[in-house]
Amino acid sequence: MFFKKKKEEKTEKKELLYRENIRVNCASADKEQVIRSVGQMLADSGYVDQPYVDAMVEREKTFSTFMGSGLALPHGVEEAKKEVKASGIAVMTFPQGVDWDGNEVHVVIGIAGVGDEHLDILSTIAEKMLDETAADRLATGDVDTVYQILTGKE
Repeated sequence: MFFKKKKEEKTEKKELLYRENIRVNCASADKEQVIRSVGQMLADSGYVDQPYVDAMVEREKTFSTFMGSGLALPHGVEEAKKEVKASGIAVMTFPQGVDWDGNEVHVVIGIAGVGDEHLDILSTIAEKMLDETAADRLATGDVDTVYQILTGKE
């Protein structure tokens, strides 16, 4: 299993990733547009309140979320934690790449984490990306491939 979840709430726990939060073969766009798009997916799915999307853009202004290997992991600034309702991710892939301050990005994964869960999410994704085959499949795969790589589920 990709992520283990703690049972802390009595309400229905959201999945970390839903297939509808994966968009593949996206047309290249500027970095801020991409961050807003992936952030809006998190908001539309109920993971975050709308102000979190702006906080993702603010984070990028102070610290790049480019991770190497064609991957960017935008997430909100610490002050925006109150806007996170549930931990979740949203994924966009760009065959032609996106210019991320001079770096070429092919996979963008927006992250929202309750408490310190974003650190676990970041480390798990980074670990997955160490496997070059998985990283290539993530960048070029269809929705089901991306879902399977990131969740371990079919």
